[in-house]
Amino acid sequence: MLDRVRERARRLGMAKRTEEAYVGWVRRYILAHGKRHPDQMGAREVEQFLTLLAVRDNVAPSTQNQALAALLFLYREVLGQSLPWMDEVRRAKKPQRLPVVLSRSEVAALLGEMSGVHGLMASLLYGSGLRLMECIRLRVKDVDLERHELLVRQGKGGKDRRTMLPQALGARLRVQIDEARTLHQRDLAAGFGQVWMPDALARKFPNAAREFGWQYIFPAKTRSVDPRSGVLRRHHRDEKGLQRAVRAASLRAGTVKPATCHALRHSFATHLLEAGYDLRTIQELLGHSDVRTTQIYTHVLNRGGRGVLSPLDR
Repeated sequence: MLDRVRERARRLGMAKRTEEAYVGWVRRYILAHGKRHPDQMGAREVEQFLTLLAVRDNVAPSTQNQALAALLFLYREVLGQSLPWMDEVRRAKKPQRLPVVLSRSEVAALLGEMSGVHGLMASLLYGSGLRLMECIRLRVKDVDLERHELLVRQGKGGKDRRTMLPQALGARLRVQIDEARTLHQRDLAAGFGQVWMPDALARKFPNAAREFGWQYIFPAKTRSVDPRSGVLRRHHRDEKGLQRAVRAASLRAGTVKPATCHALRHSFATHLLEAGYDLRTIQELLGHSDVRTTQIYTHVLNRGGRGVLSPLDR
């Protein structure tokens, strides 16, 4: 059953992490009901499972909804069942949360406590508004140092977009690219040098995986085995290293707010809004499909781009 879930997810081109999450939820669902086959279960068992998550495990509404999405995928896409009860299962109400936004001085203090590769990556998160994995997966060919642009490939929802590259990071990024080139040349000399290629590009362009333009800007220190293909090659850095580095820098800087990698992206959007840039421009830089998603930053400010002065300050 789990193999069928994996096969269907790959057939539909779903992200590897989505595939892993769905497989995990289907497995928990089957185990929670004594290893009964999903064909023998329905709406009542799905509701029981979601209730178990909420009451016993005390998971967040977003986690419940992810589990429900995995089960709907199981019945609709894998088992091919289109039953009326699927649309009747109610999703957990997700509360409206305002994002954590750091002030300019807090961002400066945080980045001041970071150096090296992690410092450069954190600066890109704030300076370009990148998501964590968008920064980790940057390739050499997607950086335009002359035009100060970044091309984000296959961001959230599989969408591409362009965003700014801060001029202040140009020299540091050039040095990092040179270090990645040196590492790639050593890999080629050792008989390696291939990088993972998306979709079927490795088959269409068999030599492209060895070209420097396709290499990751932030390569891993060691080579590893691809879990899907079993090929030994150099992948990008592990995102957990950057997350730990940001957390440690936040503690050293004495930041009270829960400063995370995504908080730097939120701060990027909020500070642009404070500077008077319009929502449409910020939406394109962030890669939001709907401007209503970007509008949450107006609630963070609670005063819009022009600014409203409190009567107490007057």
